[in-house]
Amino acid sequence: MPLLRTTTRRVAGVVAALVALGGAFTAGVVAGAGSTPAPLAGAGVLDAAADQISSAGLTPVDRAVLDAAAIQGMLSAADDQWGTWADSGTGATSTGTAGVGLWLRRTPADVVAVAQVAPASPAALAGIAAGDEVRAVDGRSVRGMPVGSVAGLLRGQAGTRVSLQLARPGRRGGATLRGVRLVRTALTEPGVTTTVERTGGSPDVARVVVPAFRQGAGKQVRSALGRVRASRSRCVLLDLRGNGGGRLDEAVETASAFLDGGPVVSYSRRGGQVQRLDAVGSGDTRTPVVVLVDGGTASAAEVVAAALQDRGRAVLVGSRTFGKGSVQEPRDLPDGSALELTVARYTTPSGRSLEGVGLAPDIEVAAGSPPDVAVRRGVEVLTGLLANGTGGHG
Repeated sequence: MPLLRTTTRRVAGVVAALVALGGAFTAGVVAGAGSTPAPLAGAGVLDAAADQISSAGLTPVDRAVLDAAAIQGMLSAADDQWGTWADSGTGATSTGTAGVGLWLRRTPADVVAVAQVAPASPAALAGIAAGDEVRAVDGRSVRGMPVGSVAGLLRGQAGTRVSLQLARPGRRGGATLRGVRLVRTALTEPGVTTTVERTGGSPDVARVVVPAFRQGAGKQVRSALGRVRASRSRCVLLDLRGNGGGRLDEAVETASAFLDGGPVVSYSRRGGQVQRLDAVGSGDTRTPVVVLVDGGTASAAEVVAAALQDRGRAVLVGSRTFGKGSVQEPRDLPDGSALELTVARYTTPSGRSLEGVGLAPDIEVAAGSPPDVAVRRGVEVLTGLLANGTGGHG
């Protein structure tokens, strides 16, 4: 079973599910991951060039620094914006347990910018906001660097510090520059939660919040749906806002809770056969569903939202999603460091690719609106569906 993940190559717990911990929207791993690639054919030329630069160049440069620059350059040359490399000594990929609470994206102007900030995170406490552009990390320019590589620079051991140079674009052009120094923190993400939105005379609405597709999320959603059916609530507000993704198998399990078989998502490698993942078991196809989405809804979360939208099972309310439609695979290198390479793209049941495009909601709520605005709009939609006797068909 393939996985879509957000930070680590071990696909374990919340670290593999929440992009805010690592600092960017990254994705996952498909079957057969973890192998060691064959040596590069041009390794001798690279070694010779590095030896000349380090021994004869005017400015002394450590060989490890040259190796890191070469690898980052290869990822850039491959135009792999989600590809990352983690030095075995940094612990960034092997543990990935600490970050600053940022979701990153690449803008149309080809700069890395903040897509979303995790509440109460070091970044939020420092006043970093969506739209801020990341110019440098620890004094190193990130211009032209893949988004995933910038995320890797933000990750590290809990308690260590990282410096960022940020630019906040002005309304009339120009930008305000500032530097911040943050302490990496081991951020954790709660599991699936269910609350009740009171509607007065109408049946209550169950709001099921899925912050990330960590292990067990699918079963938690199924359990929540079972409780909804046994309660006064007769409809579901599935809140995927700010969900940066996680495990693809958990996303399929979640979509399956609302579908009766049929396609959820397909993916294909370069030159490979298309692999289709179908809904598992017999899900609830009658309870009305609205899915809340925003610019922080990415990767595996987009898989769920797209499947329910394409299958006519749910109404999407909110703002356009992030547009993360590719799959990453970890590759261990001989020195203990690791690459994560983009190896596949996925498509929705109707054949849509979301990479760089995202999902357009059925009912738009302006990006940046207070969170309760989308909730109220979703409740209104569900109330209307109930009044019209409209459920889902899967």
